[in-house]
Amino acid sequence: MKGYLNKPEATADTIDKDGWLHTGDIGYLDGNGRLYIIDRLKELIKVKGLQVPPAEFEDLLLSHPMVKDAAVIGIPDKKMGELIRAYVVRANESITEKDVINFVALKVSTYKQITGGVKFVNEIPKSPSGKILRRFLRDEIPKESNSKM
Repeated sequence: MKGYLNKPEATADTIDKDGWLHTGDIGYLDGNGRLYIIDRLKELIKVKGLQVPPAEFEDLLLSHPMVKDAAVIGIPDKKMGELIRAYVVRANESITEKDVINFVALKVSTYKQITGGVKFVNEIPKSPSGKILRRFLRDEIPKESNSKM
């Protein structure tokens, strides 16, 4: 890739001086040399300067038998940087916010706790390829009258 057409700033942000393309993807190579893309750098949640990958959280939530689907975003907070908020599609109507928070609390470090609440939704917004569209969840934050900002 030589760059973005008529967008020198976008090109400079993406391609470094040595010609490396920075996609913003986070991944790893396994012992057999296979590449796994697990998240996006710009989607990391920053809590007290520490980075929390949403995909890790979503996998944890999906391991709960009463969770059908889940997405996680960071919501702005003056003290913490961002708070972790979970959006959950119930597999069973009896699951509560407290159930979700307690389930996560038993399995993650203190800074990874759900401090931004749990919102129960009918569906998680996704692209045709199945990628979670977190921007639609973030768009709801300014509409909340009790925003933590």
